[in-house]
Amino acid sequence: MASATPAKKMREEATCAICLHLMVNPTSISCGHSYCYQCIVDLHENLNHMQGQQEKYFCPQCRAPFQMSSLRPNKQLGSLIEAFKEMSPEMVCGKHEEQLHLFCEDDGQLICWRCERIAQHKGHTTALVEDVYQGYKEKLQEAMTNLKQLNDECMIQKASARKQIDKWKEMTEVQRKKIQSDFRTLHSFLYQEEKFYLWRLKREEEENLRRLRHSEENLELKSCELISYIMDLEEKSRGSPQKLLQDVKGTLDRCGAVKLETPETHSLELGTVCNVPELYFDIKKMLRIYQVSVTLDPDTAHCELTLSEDRRQVTRGSPQENLDMSSRRFSVFPCVLGCEGFTTGRQYFEVDVGEGTGWDLGLCTESVQRDKNMKQKPECGFWTIRLCRRQGYIALSSPPVNLHLREQPLVVGVFLDYEAGIVSFYNMTNVSHIFTFPQASFSDTLRPYFQVYQYSPLFLPPPEE
Repeated sequence: MASATPAKKMREEATCAICLHLMVNPTSISCGHSYCYQCIVDLHENLNHMQGQQEKYFCPQCRAPFQMSSLRPNKQLGSLIEAFKEMSPEMVCGKHEEQLHLFCEDDGQLICWRCERIAQHKGHTTALVEDVYQGYKEKLQEAMTNLKQLNDECMIQKASARKQIDKWKEMTEVQRKKIQSDFRTLHSFLYQEEKFYLWRLKREEEENLRRLRHSEENLELKSCELISYIMDLEEKSRGSPQKLLQDVKGTLDRCGAVKLETPETHSLELGTVCNVPELYFDIKKMLRIYQVSVTLDPDTAHCELTLSEDRRQVTRGSPQENLDMSSRRFSVFPCVLGCEGFTTGRQYFEVDVGEGTGWDLGLCTESVQRDKNMKQKPECGFWTIRLCRRQGYIALSSPPVNLHLREQPLVVGVFLDYEAGIVSFYNMTNVSHIFTFPQASFSDTLRPYFQVYQYSPLFLPPPEE
């Protein structure tokens, strides 16, 4: 056990008497003692601060005087300290500086002979390292074998996962090409249909123009004939009585025989009509495939809003009293949410805005601010459009976009594709697109959102059967 003494003595010699740790950048002074370089420098600065500038200082151990100019790096001691640090810490007990010859089975620790006698390990099962080494080595090898087997299985599963990834990529690529091919076919079909209808329209135009122009030419000839008779009569009327009466009856008979035939009637209604949405893109029918029933949530309604009994209509009026002012309720702006929450798929609902002069509607996340800090923009969880008297129709994007609608919408459709991150609005009065927000990435529950203005109630019609 005495073999640990040299290591203990080595540690004592390598320990700085100032900081009591292994020396860092050991530095010797004129008396031969060594300290950490920074410890000597700090000592020098502290003494100068407390006692003023000095030329001589005293060794902390032997009190021999020295000057700062006598400091020399002790490279040999530094190398010994580095070698001491590289010694395996498991070989020497950190507490007793004795070699770790024993293994405590209860705690699974290497200990020295002195550790065995302290309360921490008293009564524990201990054994010499040499006696338990082989047994634990075999256990480690067994564990290593098991882990290798698990790793082999893991690699097999990884290869299977890679095959699934490749298969999935292959399937999606096939589907991608099919979609592209189908749409190319559709584009080609629509292009051919467009040419066909334009050709029919052009042919109808030419045929009707030919008939109309023929009728115009006949009328021009008839007009020339009539002008000729008029000129003859004018000349006869200006002549002498003899000339006027000469063959007057024949002249009158010829003039009386002139008739203006009723021109052929040509219909000005086009026969070539192509209602593209009706023929190919019935937007209303397509949207209503995804229509859901939306009702209003009274627990979120601002105190100035009144909901109908069936919770499908909301109007704004005087503040209501005795309402539960929970954090779910909008406290500043006259807003209300729909009861339904959307977390997946495609959803569509309609809002009857009538001829109201102001409204906000769309979708928002469940977690939006509902107090004075509410900001109605996508970054804050809102995807909405607005009608106001001053600015008209606006998409509340970032930045806001003014919307120029050809026809006032009496019913607005709101379409959500959650996975695709799309929120779109439609004018269902003339079945036209209003606005689509830039693609987003949804992770929170989305709910229908409505802000209600004075004299502009909103109504949520139930889905059509």
